[in-house]
Amino acid sequence: MQDFAHWSLDAIRAEGASLSWLEEMRFEWVIPTAACLHEILLGKTLVLITDKNREWFGTYILHKINAERPDRPLVPVVGIESIYPYYDALQGGEMIDMLEDMLRLAFGDRFLFWYIGRGEDKRADIAKRRDDTYFWIFDEDYQSSFKLNSHDSHLDIKLLQLFRLFDQSLNAAMFGEADVTA
Repeated sequence: MQDFAHWSLDAIRAEGASLSWLEEMRFEWVIPTAACLHEILLGKTLVLITDKNREWFGTYILHKINAERPDRPLVPVVGIESIYPYYDALQGGEMIDMLEDMLRLAFGDRFLFWYIGRGEDKRADIAKRRDDTYFWIFDEDYQSSFKLNSHDSHLDIKLLQLFRLFDQSLNAAMFGEADVTA
């Protein structure tokens, strides 16, 4: 079993030139992604949140991560809007606390947020309250996050490439090809 950093480098290089942009950013990718995959292997549910501009991508993830004919065990991933459709109306810490209380009733403490979007978006406030959130965050340096540029003309393509790599990483972690515990 390879450590996740080496496995990721091999996977990035296997994709060829299309993913070469990620090779220089692989260490920023490896640390938060390995932590997220480890939590999934421990049985935690991913609660997916995106900013408004990336809602299409959230829908894509929810449709693709557990394919119709899965080649691995199903992964518990839910969109926040399916749990609480009024999450955009949450204002202030007290309301976000109520949402987290509801999530704890549903999942215990066995969930983590996966946030994709701009750090200044108010939806990010929900995710930023937890230390174990998995971030693909734009235009902001944030602890244990993978940072992207929202003004990148190839951002949508890069997001799709990142999801493909995430999905491959999940397979590798589940089937013992990559060690995500280190």
